[in-house]
Amino acid sequence: MTTWGIVSTIKAPLRAVLDFAAWHLELGAHRLYLHLDEPDDATFAVLKSHPRIRPVVTDDAYWIKSGRPRPRKHQPRQTYNASLTYAKRADVDWLGHLDADEFLVLSGRLSDHLAVLPSGCHVARIRPMEALADAKGPLLPFKTLVLNRAERRRLAQEVWPTYGPYLNGGFLSHVAGKIFVRTGLRDADFRIHNFYTGGVENPGAEELDTVNLAHLHAKSWEQWLASYRYRHENGSYRAELKPERPRDKGGLTLNELFATIEAEGGETALMTFFDEVCAATPDHLSRLSRAELLREVSLPLDAVREKHFPGFV
Repeated sequence: MTTWGIVSTIKAPLRAVLDFAAWHLELGAHRLYLHLDEPDDATFAVLKSHPRIRPVVTDDAYWIKSGRPRPRKHQPRQTYNASLTYAKRADVDWLGHLDADEFLVLSGRLSDHLAVLPSGCHVARIRPMEALADAKGPLLPFKTLVLNRAERRRLAQEVWPTYGPYLNGGFLSHVAGKIFVRTGLRDADFRIHNFYTGGVENPGAEELDTVNLAHLHAKSWEQWLASYRYRHENGSYRAELKPERPRDKGGLTLNELFATIEAEGGETALMTFFDEVCAATPDHLSRLSRAELLREVSLPLDAVREKHFPGFV
């Protein structure tokens, strides 16, 4: 049987960590390699008690042992942990690198989807869908992604008339998705969205279009606003990322777009942006549905967490 695992670098409350772990254990993960980005004895103890989880505390001693200073930004910490796990610890056939707010969504078990990939495929890419915020009801609505770039740009202007031209398919976070890599390749070098082996990028890569990555990037206005400043300075809205459109066609980076919105109207203007792009309002849902970009998914995280970690939350 094809086995798979996930490596992740996590800085989140216990409940969020257990939601992430339980969901992927339920899908059949053989191993979860969870790196705690800040020491947390309680979370470590819960994870350590599960036979399929390998928790690692990335404290000062961890980075001293690595022979390098702890990277200031979280992205190089993530890629170091993923590359090291792939090279030293991964006892699975496929290893994926996900964040704690990303959940695989598929029919059946991931092992069956990976098993049918051709032998020359060493990297399987799973594309994201972004959750809408403040949704009501048992099904969580997501905006989905069109891979054709020209069509994606056309739909973005149609569905998000004010801000769509500045966004990649209406997404605030990545559209590249995340990857699962066949283990055993030499000179492993994980990146956030890609993989290198012997200097070769994504060898034999294929789209695993039978699987989606449910990204809970904005669960609510309050949660998004609380994360906004960090993301603007260091995360998915940071200055170094490129604009969706060329600058000679009016393109702005997300960093520049948000700086402009704040300068013009402060938090009130940010909320206006949020309502058009992120919130599960009737109008937004209707626009997504007309464009065939709406998908509704059941994510019973509480029930799955209680099944695998009964009584911990």
